[in-house]
Amino acid sequence: MTLPPLAVQILLILIAVTAALIDFRTRKVPNWLSLSGVLLALLLNSFLYAVDGIFSVEGLLFALKGLGLAFGIYFALYLLRGMGAGDVKLMAAIGAAVGWANWLGILVLTSAAGLVAGIVLVFAKKRFRETLHNMETIVTTLPKGRAPYKENPDLDVRSENALRMPHAVLIAVGTIAFLIAATVWAPR
Repeated sequence: MTLPPLAVQILLILIAVTAALIDFRTRKVPNWLSLSGVLLALLLNSFLYAVDGIFSVEGLLFALKGLGLAFGIYFALYLLRGMGAGDVKLMAAIGAAVGWANWLGILVLTSAAGLVAGIVLVFAKKRFRETLHNMETIVTTLPKGRAPYKENPDLDVRSENALRMPHAVLIAVGTIAFLIAATVWAPR
């Protein structure tokens, strides 16, 4: 876990918090935000890694590796209908900003935030029994190479019966938690 340069930290906060606010209100992450985040992250990292000029292939590759890993993992979740397309693009922008290794830290912290929020939501909606059934469906269908939503339509994020939450809020929590942790534990 390494603390990104200040310009990248500012970009991360702007993208993540804006996406969280919009997703909370509309349940969508706009393309203009994610795509501009990807472009700015690619340009910023290319500029920040430059030694003898204003552009660095090393910085571009750093950003592309983060973008690729984030997009790949979240696209798989999208194909399983466990994630919206806006969340995929948002995480691609975050990955492009911080690179693949730091993005894995953000993924872990976002997942932890999602676990806590999910538990609270399940108990608040009194859906504990249904959630256990859904978890059983996921555990039994994925090893067979079958998408869980094909067994139970409630596991499709697009379903009206699905228990959903604005994932960009969790991404923002994970991103900010990462920045705080990187600040506290960054090598001095």
